[in-house]
Amino acid sequence: MKGSEAKMTSFMEGADKCFLIPVYQRKYDWKLDNCRQLYEDLKKIVSDGRDSHFFGSIVSAVVPNGSKIEYHIIDGQQRLTTISLLFLAIRNQIANGKVTTSVEKLDEQISQRFLISPWASEDDRIKLRPVKSDREALVKLFGDEADFELGSNLTINYQYFCEMVIKEEIPVADLYAAIGKLEIISITLDPSDNAQLIFESLNSTGLALTEGDKIRNYVLMGLPAQRQTQYYDTYWAKIEKCTGNDVSGFVRDYLSIKQQVTPTVSNVYKTFKDYAKKEALLIDTLLADLLRYARLFEKLLVCQSGLKSKKLDDCLYRLMRLEIAVTRPFLMEVLRLNQDDELTVDDVLQIFLITENYLFRRNICDVPASALNKIFLNLNREILRYDNTANNYVKKFIYALLSKKESGRFPNDIEFTKALAAKQVYQMRGKNKVYLFERFENYGTVETKDVYTLWDNKIYTIEHIMPQHLNPAWIEALGVNAEDIHATWLHRLANLTLTGYNPSLSNNTFAEKRDAKDGGYKVSGLKMNQKIAKKQSWGLPELEERNKEMIALATEIWSYPQTDFKPVTKEFDSCSLDDENAGLTNRKIVKYSYQNAEQPVSSWADMLEHIIKFLHQKDKSVLISLVYSNSELTSYVSNDPNKLRSVLKIDENIYIEKNTSTVLKISLLRRIFALFGADPMDLVFYLKDVKPKE
Repeated sequence: MKGSEAKMTSFMEGADKCFLIPVYQRKYDWKLDNCRQLYEDLKKIVSDGRDSHFFGSIVSAVVPNGSKIEYHIIDGQQRLTTISLLFLAIRNQIANGKVTTSVEKLDEQISQRFLISPWASEDDRIKLRPVKSDREALVKLFGDEADFELGSNLTINYQYFCEMVIKEEIPVADLYAAIGKLEIISITLDPSDNAQLIFESLNSTGLALTEGDKIRNYVLMGLPAQRQTQYYDTYWAKIEKCTGNDVSGFVRDYLSIKQQVTPTVSNVYKTFKDYAKKEALLIDTLLADLLRYARLFEKLLVCQSGLKSKKLDDCLYRLMRLEIAVTRPFLMEVLRLNQDDELTVDDVLQIFLITENYLFRRNICDVPASALNKIFLNLNREILRYDNTANNYVKKFIYALLSKKESGRFPNDIEFTKALAAKQVYQMRGKNKVYLFERFENYGTVETKDVYTLWDNKIYTIEHIMPQHLNPAWIEALGVNAEDIHATWLHRLANLTLTGYNPSLSNNTFAEKRDAKDGGYKVSGLKMNQKIAKKQSWGLPELEERNKEMIALATEIWSYPQTDFKPVTKEFDSCSLDDENAGLTNRKIVKYSYQNAEQPVSSWADMLEHIIKFLHQKDKSVLISLVYSNSELTSYVSNDPNKLRSVLKIDENIYIEKNTSTVLKISLLRRIFALFGADPMDLVFYLKDVKPKE
């Protein structure tokens, strides 16, 4: 690797040079703010009379190609592309007579020195060759303005520079001279240099590139140029399209499927590298598998299953609107099993509908969502492990969900109906409110309303039948208990409906809301309002009646599933370290799983020793600091075994009290996990009942 100072213009100049942005690089993405800053810097060079201005570095691999010299730009494409756009803007404004300069034929100089290889073929004349998605937009900037791609970043920034050149805040000749004073560090790689390692070190802050960008570079950068293009076109461009360019989020889900551990958002690239090295897959095998899952990801993203089932596609859309991304790894596996002919379309539909019901019942019952990530991460594997097949998958799926306890539970009808009846529905998040009312309106009919679009366009809103502010007419209609009825029922489901005429209905009496020719319940096109329109008045009896009807319908819409599946052998009950209400009395630990690695143990003390030793080996500073602190934990963790009754030796001068109750061991472990920054959901206990002593 060689590095040297150079003028930006010297780096760019040369009829035999061309600058190729490799396919693994991202698109050109400098914004107007970046271009404004560059222009202001150039103005300052002129106004301050500076001799130079540092413009960063450009890292390239020089590849001779016949009579041309190709510079493969490893880092610095944004700067190189932006200066090319500025040169092009100057050239074109001079050529079009928009500005004049005393420098003779400056437009031709710029063109032949920095922009065009004059003796190359017509298709090969532009010296800068961006990635494929930018290339056509750049080519059009050299032609008729009517053909410009106005949405392209290249075009937007080019047009900005054209405006600045025409304004002539500084003369064109001075602007051109200022560009000539930009200095760079030009770093050229030797054939033996590892371009990927150099690229990583240049982007070590992680600010410039997404995790998906880094993965693309890792996969493609080490390949010969021809294979880079081949694999980019065959696999990577399709992966980006399928994922809506959210490659980082997709790969996070992909790794969750493959490893049963979800990497942090900022650690996706490193985890992917480790996975690729561990699996030792050929690049084309890895890319083919990524593309297969990307196509499954796309089905969830665009809500089109491709299975010719409107019910399934509608369910996909509703799940997308609920914005619960943790289900994606499991749902992708369900779609994969269908592709592998392990599940029918009807199986897939049932699984998606039950998942939807599970998520919404939990939301209504305020069950914490923190457990969902681990549940859906391991769910497919859990289902298959019952008998090591995909047979009776739906039945096993239902059994697996119904077997969840505490924070993982599937609320039953009693819990669900009680919670929904008392829920302050109006105060729920908007995405959950529109979901709820869309289901009530469209369930059980083929004459569905496009509730979501009308909601998004602010046509549909939530209407309080009994208004938020009672006027004398409403107080009289509600009777002597008006204030209590209002306080209890105002935001509940029974008093809410959808309307496109909320402002006009306002605080009107019920009869006025019902009979209004413009938006009244009687003329409403909404099914739910037709029932309201049949009422003669609106008070406690009507609220109680509608509440009963809607709750009954809710148990049908979000039905509680049933299954006759039973495992061949009784499964151990399980709970995780974060389950606050896990009942451990008269229960024996059989094994534990930490980060999806299972380990049999003979006792709670055995488990405690294993886990703390494992954590300690990862980071010895935590317990060492603890034993020399004044924390209350030093009653149980000490550097002096004589201070403890019965000790577990963790390391030299680190001991833990083991003569404690199970509850105290769990409490101690939770606090130690907090010190290590470990996730208590990663630790799962498998339990069996033991008979209490007589």
